[in-house]
Amino acid sequence: MTIIKVKPTTNGRRLMTYLKQEVDKVKPEKSLTFGFKRTSGRNDAGQLVVMHKGGGAKRKYRIVDFVMTSHLGEEAEVLSIQYDPNRSANLALIVFKDGAKSYILAPDGLKKGAKVTCGEEAPIRIGNRMKMKNIPVSTQIHNIELTNGKGGQICRSAGGFATLLSVDEKYAMIRMPSGEVRKAIADYYASIGIVSNIDHNKVVYGKAGRKRHMGVKPTVLGKSKNPCDHPHGGGEGHSPIGMKYPKTPWGAPALGKRTRNKKNKSSKLILSRRTK
Repeated sequence: MTIIKVKPTTNGRRLMTYLKQEVDKVKPEKSLTFGFKRTSGRNDAGQLVVMHKGGGAKRKYRIVDFVMTSHLGEEAEVLSIQYDPNRSANLALIVFKDGAKSYILAPDGLKKGAKVTCGEEAPIRIGNRMKMKNIPVSTQIHNIELTNGKGGQICRSAGGFATLLSVDEKYAMIRMPSGEVRKAIADYYASIGIVSNIDHNKVVYGKAGRKRHMGVKPTVLGKSKNPCDHPHGGGEGHSPIGMKYPKTPWGAPALGKRTRNKKNKSSKLILSRRTK
């Protein structure tokens, strides 16, 4: 992938960059897409909980198969690598011998025409999915399963991967992208490789209009608001927040407080927490 700088014809385009992706210019598979209504930052009660969401271009949601166990041991061919407007990673459209098609997360290096498979002991090849107990140590993996049959839950965004450190009879030890080291059931599935679109975070948007097309509205500081809208609001000009620690619009601590539930059963699986 290549980062392209645009000509500085205006102030907004002076530092703007685009990402030239190696994707196929084809329409999405109709049977695997559907339209959906976005919530624009509101919860199920209609309350505004994210202040800077709304608008943006229309999207069709692609149904991604994060499980891939419906055709165990069967080989599938990659028909195309496609752009997905709903996530930072690209998708791979695959077809099995019986004609069934599905979308999967495309790992970096997967090409059109390649073969992928999901099985307990699949070949060690980019895009293949297998149980972690059968993956060699030090392999980079993604789309990792934490609950049996639920499909991959972690390492699904662009450029994301975890490293398999060791495997024993029951657990596999993996290093997460954050640096956290944790255990996962070795009998659960993971895919081999790094998630595609690695340079996604290097794009400079340059102007607010590009973010508005993505459904992101301008973000306003809490201390610029009225006291009825935010705990930091009020005062003359840009006053300090006037309290011991920053708060959310609903009064909860905003920075530095650990939000993980201490009674979470999976805490015993975390060997070392990420560093701040």
